[in-house]
Amino acid sequence: MSNTNKTTGWQVQDVIYLAIIALFFGVIYQLWSFPYTLIAATPLKPFANDLTIGVWVMAGPLASLIIKKPGAGLLGEVIAATVEMFLFSQWGVMNLIAGFIQGAPAELGFTVTGYRTWSKRNLFFSSIFMTMITFVWDLFQNGYLAYQLPLLISLFIIRFLSIGFFAGVLVYLIAKMLHQAGLR
Repeated sequence: MSNTNKTTGWQVQDVIYLAIIALFFGVIYQLWSFPYTLIAATPLKPFANDLTIGVWVMAGPLASLIIKKPGAGLLGEVIAATVEMFLFSQWGVMNLIAGFIQGAPAELGFTVTGYRTWSKRNLFFSSIFMTMITFVWDLFQNGYLAYQLPLLISLFIIRFLSIGFFAGVLVYLIAKMLHQAGLR
């Protein structure tokens, strides 16, 4: 898989890939709300968000890794969240805010190298930034401030593992398969 960017501006093909990624993940995000809701209806409710968040942040890193352009991660996540919202998401317009909060740190993972590389290391940085920034958001938005420190630590670790697996490992494997298939 190529680690460098060969062109500077956005091409029509880039926009098409972005649209496909965003549409696909918008549908996946909407469908993924069902496992979240099932977990949230059990005594595991405090863990529901952190166990499932990894899937909800996949569009940004995949868009960045496939398109290899500044802004692709943020746009991919926000557009996917918009698609999810229009599919009658239970979170409504909050999807747009969540898309930005999840997409910005995905983008940061590639910004730290000045958009010079598009690698596993960038996905690792994205995973770290997404874990930290979305966790801080949930401290306020989802009432995590009411939790005791041991539970907060557990939730943070679970979130990092979920994001690391889905938005790191799985995204890397998807991008590698697309590259091997000659699609990017």
